[in-house]
Amino acid sequence: MGFPKDFLWGSASAAFQIEGAYNEDGKGLGIWDALSEGHIRLGATGNVACDHYHRYKEDVAIMKELGLKSYRFSISWPRVIPKEGVINEKGLAFYKDLVKELTEAGIEPMVTLFHWNLPMWMHEKGGWLNPQVADYFAEYAKVVVTALSDKVKYWMTINEPQLFAGAGYVDGGHAPFLKMPAMFGKITRNIMLAHGKAVKVIRENALLTPMVGMAPTGSAVIPKSDSAEDLEQARFETYEGDGPNGNAWWADPICLGILPEGLKKEISAEDLKIIHQPLDFYGFNIYTAQNFWTQDPKQNPALYDGMPRTGFDWAIKPESIYYAAKFHYERYGLPIIITENGMSNPDFVMLDGKVHDPQRIDYIHRYLLQLKRAVDEGVKVIGYQYWSILDNMEWTEGYERRFGLVHVDYQTLKRTIKDSGYFYAEVIKTNGENL
Repeated sequence: MGFPKDFLWGSASAAFQIEGAYNEDGKGLGIWDALSEGHIRLGATGNVACDHYHRYKEDVAIMKELGLKSYRFSISWPRVIPKEGVINEKGLAFYKDLVKELTEAGIEPMVTLFHWNLPMWMHEKGGWLNPQVADYFAEYAKVVVTALSDKVKYWMTINEPQLFAGAGYVDGGHAPFLKMPAMFGKITRNIMLAHGKAVKVIRENALLTPMVGMAPTGSAVIPKSDSAEDLEQARFETYEGDGPNGNAWWADPICLGILPEGLKKEISAEDLKIIHQPLDFYGFNIYTAQNFWTQDPKQNPALYDGMPRTGFDWAIKPESIYYAAKFHYERYGLPIIITENGMSNPDFVMLDGKVHDPQRIDYIHRYLLQLKRAVDEGVKVIGYQYWSILDNMEWTEGYERRFGLVHVDYQTLKRTIKDSGYFYAEVIKTNGENL
């Protein structure tokens, strides 16, 4: 069967992680700009990052050289609305120029409205704890959609709500570095309402007929065997086994209009009507299997010392992408887009001036074979976005973790396409037939 002819082969990024220009052309501060001091490895900041703000033409030229069919990027809310009620036209102009550059290069732009860097003015109003955040987010969405939807068709509302809600407001590991576990239900409600209201705004205001989705993390449990019993157990654990961090908590209300038990006291029937909006695809970010995140062999006997892992110490489990695509398609009935998948690796420019990263080539190869397995079995997968196009600012890990198809020398900002980038270019050129 193979991948569809119009398959959206692409790569992804996030504004804070690559743009830099943190205080230029009217941009306001976000929580990652203003609150990260003392929380990031080696005191790194996103002030310059990859300087994509000034080098986007060079970066789009690299994407074109690699043959990308699509590019998923996020909009910086504090760049577009630096203060409450203030629209920064220069910030919007950057995204208009980027979208123009992409479309002229034959690359489909795919916009994520929120990828973690909440404006400080919104944080000072309570951030995701403030029920009004959903309305502010809808207003922001309207500004962006009005500006870009003449050329942008694919929209994702929110990236990985599990992570920025859990790490930002429960365990304090990410901005805004708060520990308020008792408020998690209220935060969930506000995020879901923001999503629902933004979907309505996109549909009501988009100039091109929009394709709308979300980009949660969407890992799956790999079954212990191929037996029907183990498969059903894995399916159950995929949705119910991780509680507020799991797929059912976040995706069932949004995609099915069904509330998990833990949200029934937080979300009303009227809320659910807003949250449960029709979507055009199910996007999800996946790196490993849900039952392999743990480091404890007592929790999962399949873990063993010395098993294949990425530079981030994440278990390499290619089957995870197969089961996630299969389970999510069966449960939600929506076409699938892999909105993130990739691996960190300790890459560097070698004596020959090139970046040889055979581990990443093997990783991409294995995961795409498993994705093709899902396609061949009838799962409707319409796109794959490798994370990430460039090495970038990996949140609290600073610049240590390199995920990119393109190496960035952070001292000079020179870009070097890695061997994995050229491998992926061949995958795209052959539509996966070289796998």
